Amino acid sequence: MSTVTKSAPSPDGSASSGFTIKQIRQGIAILLAAGGLLLTLLNGMNLAYLLIGAWVGLSIWKPYHGILVFYSLISIYPVLRVISIALRPSDSLLSRSLDIIPANATLNNIVALFQEEAFLLWIWNSFVITVSVSIMGVIIAATGAYAFSRWRFPGRRPALIFLLTTQMIPAGMLLVPIFVIVAQLNLSNSIIGLMLAYTTTAVPFSIWILKGYYDTIPVDLEEAAMVDGCNRLEAFWKVILPLSTPALSIVFLFNFLAAWSEYLVARVILQAGAVRTWPLGLADLIAQFDTDWGKYAAGSVFVTIPVLILFVWQSKYLISGLTLGSVKG
Repeated sequence: MSTVTKSAPSPDGSASSGFTIKQIRQGIAILLAAGGLLLTLLNGMNLAYLLIGAWVGLSIWKPYHGILVFYSLISIYPVLRVISIALRPSDSLLSRSLDIIPANATLNNIVALFQEEAFLLWIWNSFVITVSVSIMGVIIAATGAYAFSRWRFPGRRPALIFLLTTQMIPAGMLLVPIFVIVAQLNLSNSIIGLMLAYTTTAVPFSIWILKGYYDTIPVDLEEAAMVDGCNRLEAFWKVILPLSTPALSIVFLFNFLAAWSEYLVARVILQAGAVRTWPLGLADLIAQFDTDWGKYAAGSVFVTIPVLILFVWQSKYLISGLTLGSVKG
């Protein structure tokens, strides 16, 4: 009886003599990209055909990459639209054109923002308030979280629950008590008063983050430092804080983001133009019957720059600060 021999399949499931699935997908992707390039050349260098062809080809070749590119475009496109509005002339602000760079692009809106408005003062006030609140929040939360993590004192659990409960109260409900306290301290219409208001709302959440991180640091490290001659404060400063750099960075980042773009509390406490932050300043550009969208868009672009710089600087701590402490082993 004769036997029929079959070619051994390759690891990806295809026959060794044929094309692999990966090669087929790669070939289809190349054909789609080439088709997009051809349509681009035939339709007056319209890059939309090339981009669509390249994206569809990438989605077939590597689906996960195609999905990530699609969602990235969805996230980036609104930002590009804001930049487009900032570059438009005043007579075409309401144009429905989808061009990222408008036909008559100009920097007049940016120049007017710095010359006609106190934009630099708004940015400076926001920067001083935000950095001060972030630093004070980290200092207070670092010491408070250490006490909750290392000591078992009466009222510890109710205090932690109370701190967590304060984060469930909407910001609008806190406006009246915060304003009353700030007014009684004669700090209304003052940058210091706004700093205190922001710090009180930033500390509880920061304590919870740092407390969970401190719980993952072995107590043996502090005891070894104290055996070598350190007291409790020196062990905290030389051992715990260096090990908690990722968590401290995340707390600083969260406090910065919360204070940088906050509007409601600032509107209640600050009234004078000399102490206004950028959310209050840009809000004044929106009038009842007229809105200067060009300057508003230009200001929106500039206020994102400090946040982007901070994210790039803290990127090496971002993932580790959020995940370390979630698993003990």
